[in-house]
Amino acid sequence: MTEATYVPGPWSLEDLVPASSGPQMESVFAEVEAAASAIEAMRHTLVPEIAEADFTLILGLIERLARADLRLDTYAAMRFFADMQDQDALAFMDRVEGVLADAANRTVFFQLWWKALDNENAQRLQSAAGDIGYHLQTLRNFAPYSLSEETERVIGLKNSNGSGALMTLYRTITNGFKFDVEDDELDEPESLTRGGIIGLARGTSPSLREAAYRSMLDVYGSHRNALGRVFRHIAADWRSENVDLRGVPSPISVRNLENDIPDAAVDALLEACRENVGVFHRFFKLKAKWLGAKQLSRFDLYAPLDETADEIPFDDGVRLVLDAFGRFSPRMADLARRVLDDGYLDSECRPGKRSGALSADALPGTTPWVMMSYGGCAADVSTLAHELGHAVHALLAEEHSALTFSPPLPLAETASTFGQALLLESAAERSSDPQFRRALLARSMDESYTAISRQAFMVLFERKAHQMVADGASTDDLCDAYLGNLRLQFGDAVDVDDVFQYEWLSHPHLFTHPFYDYAYAFGHLLVLSLFQRYRDEGESFIPDYLKILAYGGSKAPADILADVGIDICAKPFWQGGFEVLSSMVDELEALS
Repeated sequence: MTEATYVPGPWSLEDLVPASSGPQMESVFAEVEAAASAIEAMRHTLVPEIAEADFTLILGLIERLARADLRLDTYAAMRFFADMQDQDALAFMDRVEGVLADAANRTVFFQLWWKALDNENAQRLQSAAGDIGYHLQTLRNFAPYSLSEETERVIGLKNSNGSGALMTLYRTITNGFKFDVEDDELDEPESLTRGGIIGLARGTSPSLREAAYRSMLDVYGSHRNALGRVFRHIAADWRSENVDLRGVPSPISVRNLENDIPDAAVDALLEACRENVGVFHRFFKLKAKWLGAKQLSRFDLYAPLDETADEIPFDDGVRLVLDAFGRFSPRMADLARRVLDDGYLDSECRPGKRSGALSADALPGTTPWVMMSYGGCAADVSTLAHELGHAVHALLAEEHSALTFSPPLPLAETASTFGQALLLESAAERSSDPQFRRALLARSMDESYTAISRQAFMVLFERKAHQMVADGASTDDLCDAYLGNLRLQFGDAVDVDDVFQYEWLSHPHLFTHPFYDYAYAFGHLLVLSLFQRYRDEGESFIPDYLKILAYGGSKAPADILADVGIDICAKPFWQGGFEVLSSMVDELEALS
């Protein structure tokens, strides 16, 4: 029997909600209301001496509300991301945000009661909470920073219509950008979306790469006043709520609390990334040599080295990924295949579609929805491996509750980045050509730079930018600071044109998920260490690795990693990842 051919296409959201309107959709809104009302009805039971049976009952209702929330929120986001110019989708997302904010406000009393509960009763009840126990512990982490119920309700409403609206505004404005490119290599000027311009910026033509970057950054630069104002308001709001009102030590500490990662561990990570930029400088100097340049230009940072590798049909790309996963673990390949076979992958390129890629693990037991725009280059195959890795992670953790199945942010990239490493290893083993091996290693170093140094320095800039905003800095001040950040990051290895001062305005996470990006560096360095162990230990390593993924978000990251002998506060943990990268550059230097 001939295997079916995989072709790019949109996804289906029918398994999440069968219809975009009408009784089936309204029943999901009704479920949110019913769960919230049931929780409110049990408020009188929340006394320190509450019986464990009653506590378990209210936890069941909280999980019921969480499932309904996730279902609506995921559907609204996925529908909007499929076409961000669809006004009905945007209006629906606004409705969902309002309904969920209302439900959260009406039930916030549980979190406040739990955070204020004495330790003896909290320990008694948490021991009876089963899989939800770790979720309860993460709430207790915020106990010192909680406010009165009335204040929390006001903040919830404020976030929905304030910072949340600004984040949506940023996405809406920037998704509408068109980038006009003129170059002698083009028959006529082209007007491109974000996805298209990034494709040119990472293409084979040096002149088109520069033209693409200049076009993109000039557009963002021309909108710097509006976008900079959005950022400054978001940063000011983040500080006002979390530092000034709640008393969290610093803006980045908010994200660290949410990730359940000590400030000291994040500081150690960022410092290690700052100290080890030399590894990437060595690689960039090699890349300049391969491209025939004395010094690498920032325009050429992602220049491909193997033009023949950039023509991969979608079906071939899918099978490369599934084969790589299957060679490591047939179960991983089977889980990844579910995404494709269930119609949960949106891989086609089209106007209005959200740029970038994502995997949405909506609910435990439900196949995740994966979005990317497959253009046929080797980087797209790597992206496919990355996002399907995310999906595998969610599916391995599907036995947990809706409150604990999603991995904590620092571990969220574990399966995705490992999937890319498996793809590279599998592809390398198919060829004895040293130039092919060089191309794969170079691509891996490109991706490692993007995930580690670029993201860490973005957070270093972000940490400084939040302080600058508090001190009254202008958008132009922030642009100058970002350019200085780039030149510190690249040293004498890369020439950075002044136009890159606007690059930060094109980075969505700075606007929508403050201090999110260090998780990429955390996850990538972790994976380098884990993959080296796989090489050293062979198949005996596989059960431990799958065990890490199966935890989902049911334990603290430090506890999950302690099971495989990793101490996230120890400097050798971070340095070990850079040693692997250094060995890769050693090999590249030898191949050159």
